[in-house]
Amino acid sequence: MWGPEGLDEVEAELLGPSEDLKGRDVLEIGAGAAQCSRWLAAQGARPVALDISHRQLQHALRIGGSFPLVCADAGALPFADGSFDLACSAYGALPFVADPVLVLREVRRVLRPGGRFVFSVTHPIRWAFPDEPGPEGLSVSASYFDRTPYVEQDEEGRAVYVEHHRTVGDRVRDVVAGGFRLVDLVEPEWPAWNTSEWGGWSPLRGNLIPGTAIFVCERD
Repeated sequence: MWGPEGLDEVEAELLGPSEDLKGRDVLEIGAGAAQCSRWLAAQGARPVALDISHRQLQHALRIGGSFPLVCADAGALPFADGSFDLACSAYGALPFVADPVLVLREVRRVLRPGGRFVFSVTHPIRWAFPDEPGPEGLSVSASYFDRTPYVEQDEEGRAVYVEHHRTVGDRVRDVVAGGFRLVDLVEPEWPAWNTSEWGGWSPLRGNLIPGTAIFVCERD
């Protein structure tokens, strides 16, 4: 699943037709509990699920799966050059690093020539609106061009959650600087069947402004 709208890879085929995934080496970056890797394994792929959070990977281990789990930084991937055919990241790693180009260059390094990297992030336009699902979330409250990171702190002032704001143009330039060719930029529309409402996500907002941006990149 690429984002809260509900666009799934079976429908989107951004990594390619599911029947072509069999036997492919795939790296999931920012895997969390490895939901995407579990789906990839079911298609016959050989996924590796990577996340910086040991706790998240414990959840993945508890849920189960016959693929490797790796605790590591996406900016310093512990793999040899050309180890993977494909890489993917659904709301993982890229929004949470100050230097996304470093991650992109690392992903390019571990991909084989012609390899594809698909990643989804919060659509940059959402940063200009309050994170509310109702009508109050439809009025611009901040500058789209304000790149100040969103930071949550604990009682002692330590950052416990950080998400970095990049404009669409920033993301495109990051992809190019990382050595990739941008093949597609997908902005999923909110489907009629999705009636879910949580956080700042809702059918009301989803029908008016994009919530997810999916970048489809290839290593030439």
